Amino acid sequence: MKHYGKAKTRVAVSVGESLKILREFQELSQNELAVLTNIPQSTISAIENDRVQLGVERAKVFARALHCHPAVIVFPGWNVQHESAA
Repeated sequence: MKHYGKAKTRVAVSVGESLKILREFQELSQNELAVLTNIPQSTISAIENDRVQLGVERAKVFARALHCHPAVIVFPGWNVQHESAA
């Protein structure tokens, strides 16, 4: 294994894209997520398309519905090693 290097990030993922990826990974439509979160489908669409900011409270609601930590949605490109060295 010593001949392999760490994979490099190839694409940057926005907060909206992160939400969409998590939703689709769990095979939920925007309408189904809207029912689970009581957040209108139109708002979910706007967030996923980066037209509306997610916000902390919405991040918590989505995280509960998608069974993940809110940071997974809010900080999709977080690099712990890079940030802790700063």
